[in-house]
Amino acid sequence: MDAAKKDCILLQATRAFSRFGFKKASIDEIAREAGVAKGTVYLAAESKEDLFYQALHREVRAWQAECARTIDPRVPAPELLARLLATAMDYVEKHPLVRDLLLGETLRAMPDWSERLEELRAIGRTHVVEVLRIGIRQKAFRPDLEVDIVAGLLQDFQLAASRGPRTVDRADEVADRVRVGLDLVLHGLGRHDATGPSDAPLAHPAG
Repeated sequence: MDAAKKDCILLQATRAFSRFGFKKASIDEIAREAGVAKGTVYLAAESKEDLFYQALHREVRAWQAECARTIDPRVPAPELLARLLATAMDYVEKHPLVRDLLLGETLRAMPDWSERLEELRAIGRTHVVEVLRIGIRQKAFRPDLEVDIVAGLLQDFQLAASRGPRTVDRADEVADRVRVGLDLVLHGLGRHDATGPSDAPLAHPAG
């Protein structure tokens, strides 16, 4: 199949699945919006589940490309981590397919695809792992960090920050939860009477 035509189908599939969810999205409508016959959609994907997976994979890759642009190893790792998490959460808030993947909603709709969905979740941790390793090289983070596990915990922390009612000030609320939560992760609950960069509270991420 022509790459441009397939990309058009996946774009319309992404829009339909984002708006209606996996179960309610219609292949007929996706085909109509893409300007192709229904049978052509099934040349791009073996099934509705496969079409959904491909659309989701496309969204996750776009998410990671957005995150990659924030990474600069010359920036102090705590600041870099704050920027990365803020960028990641902003994308997740605006893209329901990625949000539902991380929150486990997609797994509930497609339990037979659990292994492939977990692979997509793992892609979402790639840049967090990279920043943790940068922090170790900078001697900003402990050298004994189990980076893959810590990246998973930070991903869970992101999800916790994203929960709650979607109010008018939702974006600011999520940004504040990410900032305060990351400050807690980096500095703990104890008092830090000594001065120095490692004890300073995190600033709002630039963006």
